[in-house]
Amino acid sequence: MSAQPRLTHVDERGAARMVDVSGKAVTTRTAVASGFLRLGPTVIGLLRGEGVPKGDALAVARIAGISGAKRTAELIPLCHPLPIHAVEVELDVRDDGVSIVATVRTAERTGVEMEALTAVTVAGLTLVDMVKGVEKGSVLTDVRVESKTGGASGDWSRT
Repeated sequence: MSAQPRLTHVDERGAARMVDVSGKAVTTRTAVASGFLRLGPTVIGLLRGEGVPKGDALAVARIAGISGAKRTAELIPLCHPLPIHAVEVELDVRDDGVSIVATVRTAERTGVEMEALTAVTVAGLTLVDMVKGVEKGSVLTDVRVESKTGGASGDWSRT
């Protein structure tokens, strides 16, 4: 019989805690997260053409996503500060919005799922900021982990 599931960031008394990972092995870990920014045809046309009035929105969003991944522990209180070895942020302009995919890698004692999610979210929020002068109704949606590799729990994939 397996142990009862429990929240790892809460101790036996219900108090928040940072998980002790000091006893875990250092392994190569990768996480992929995705999200989607729903946009109207006017902004899609600008992103595919001359760009939005604030400049190269996709390049700015990509850099912001990378920066967000690197600063995740400053934003998520119980997240471990990690050396990030690689971050890739892909932005794909589609007819109804922008697909955002972030891949984060490290060799550490804990995973980088939160860093990948933060990269997607910060890239998406940056795009919202870049296009809000043209479109106020953009929606950042479906932010989620797609896969992760490494660690004692092994690999996991949404598909």
